[in-house]
Amino acid sequence: MMNTRASHILLVLAAFLTGLVIFLGVFLFATGNLGGGSGAPGASAIGGPFQLTDQNGKTITDADIKGRPHLVFFGYTHCPDVCPATLFEVSELMRVLGKDADRAGALFITVDPERDTPAALKDYLSSFDPRLRAATGNRAAIDAAEKAYRVYAKKVPSEKDKDDYSMDHTALVYLMDKQGRFVAPFSLKRTPAEAAAELRKYL
Repeated sequence: MMNTRASHILLVLAAFLTGLVIFLGVFLFATGNLGGGSGAPGASAIGGPFQLTDQNGKTITDADIKGRPHLVFFGYTHCPDVCPATLFEVSELMRVLGKDADRAGALFITVDPERDTPAALKDYLSSFDPRLRAATGNRAAIDAAEKAYRVYAKKVPSEKDKDDYSMDHTALVYLMDKQGRFVAPFSLKRTPAEAAAELRKYL
């Protein structure tokens, strides 16, 4: 009986250690600390080059989010809840930042470029803080931006209307530092004052 119990304990321990190794591997890969690339140690694997068009029809690239910390969020204008709620929270954060808001930035990148033209994005942003910027592009350009930020996005056809659809997508807000490097997911599930105090650390 002792041998059976000992074997069971060893199996449980082995399973736990295997799970721990897998978790650490995934974590290190996501944060860019795994692998022998030529980048600096600990360099983020999230973020990178993109070239899109903003709500005013102007070209926007990854170079435009450097020099100021930025909050980057992927979504779409037909989103029923998460996207407008997130942009409202970002707007409240900008309001609380006051004059410091000009030293930070926020970028909303669509995952639905077929419907989210620059004009559609401009109309959509009229409900939020005027300092927010949005970006769209052709499907290839959006796919490249999603890949750079490791964003998941998938079209979900409507059951009621064959010509309608929604988008299932990653809802993280990415905090990028002044060098355009990923810092961490930025939580808006706190008071605007608390979120502002956190963002001010990177100004």
